[in-house]
Amino acid sequence: MLTLEFHCHTHASKDSLTRPEELIRIARKKGLDRLVITDHNSTAGALAARKLDPELVIVGEEIMTTRGEILAAFVQEEIPAGLTPMETIRILKEQGAFISVSHPFDTLRKGGWLENDLLEIVPYVDAIEIFNSRCMDPRFNWRAQAFAQTHNLPGTAGSDAHGLIEVGRSVMALVPFKGPDEMRSVIRGAKFKTKLSPWWVHFISRYASMKKKRAQVR
Repeated sequence: MLTLEFHCHTHASKDSLTRPEELIRIARKKGLDRLVITDHNSTAGALAARKLDPELVIVGEEIMTTRGEILAAFVQEEIPAGLTPMETIRILKEQGAFISVSHPFDTLRKGGWLENDLLEIVPYVDAIEIFNSRCMDPRFNWRAQAFAQTHNLPGTAGSDAHGLIEVGRSVMALVPFKGPDEMRSVIRGAKFKTKLSPWWVHFISRYASMKKKRAQVR
């Protein structure tokens, strides 16, 4: 079985300071076999990391649509923010990407979804994120799990790490796979090892955002 971290960030995200080489080092130290790097509306950090460790890194992206965030793996070309969910999904499908949905019921975050909007894309996604370590209310994850079960959707889980201390808090164990098609074929057999992060990890991303804004002003 491969241990997979499906959701994490590098300094290519506006709210993270984690450099690709640091992320790779800590992932290897924690025994992760695959790492889907999902920066906000960017593949730059994932591409840099893949050059350093192509066996470990899967290029992904967390894309802000007009309704909520979509979480993708095996992204071939970066997708901009601000498109409709269906336009984003169409482009991802053209690339053959694996498509999940970020923290769908987290109402405390900008990327959360309204259920009616989520229902519109259910037939077109491969999975939804049923556990996100950064959800401050566990009921957000419970609701995502119930939604996935009701609609017969596989689940993904991830730490949503913005800092090194968070990497690997929530992982998936999967039969070895190569590429998005094989991932789709094994995803229903995933085993999950999940743990919520403490509330204060959100200060990691807040600090990163503030530091970058100050640097832009100078």
